[in-house]
Amino acid sequence: MKTKTNTDERVLALAEPIAEDLGLRIVRIRVMAGKRKTVQIMAERISDGQMAVENCEALSRELSAIMEVEDPISDAYVLEVSSPGLDRPLTDLEDFTTYEGYKAKLELDRLVEGRKRFRGVLAGVEDGHVDINLDGEEDFTASLPFEWIAEAKLMITDELIEAGQKAKEKTQEAAKAAAEMNNTNPSDGDA
Repeated sequence: MKTKTNTDERVLALAEPIAEDLGLRIVRIRVMAGKRKTVQIMAERISDGQMAVENCEALSRELSAIMEVEDPISDAYVLEVSSPGLDRPLTDLEDFTTYEGYKAKLELDRLVEGRKRFRGVLAGVEDGHVDINLDGEEDFTASLPFEWIAEAKLMITDELIEAGQKAKEKTQEAAKAAAEMNNTNPSDGDA
């Protein structure tokens, strides 16, 4: 689900090694048509799932240079690099474990019991199946094969906003502590 088309796959093949070298994970790539094509890349830091402007700039700069040489897209395009955001797409099986307990929307590539769309609280992963406690269906958990999921994303809730804010604060505190450590001058022996 990181990609949908062959063009997306070509861009992913170029982007993943660069992202990994920068300590980032590619969440999703979409090449979108329009007056001018847009290459949309969502990424996050492997270490904490966050993404700063500096991370976006670094990935964009490195990827632009490679794409200029490899030319995976024949037409002119605009490269957009961003964080996945709070209502992030869930594109890897591990995402469904990471975000267990949060509300999500899933769309399948086929009908299951007369429907393709499912909404509810993620309830875990077992044997390659994503479990979701369905909204409006008390005590019912659907178990959907991961490979059948065409699109999935988190739904913005108060709990998700709170978790996102806590993660951001934790990252900021760690960065502040690291900066303070770097600014500490060693004693010059004049005690």
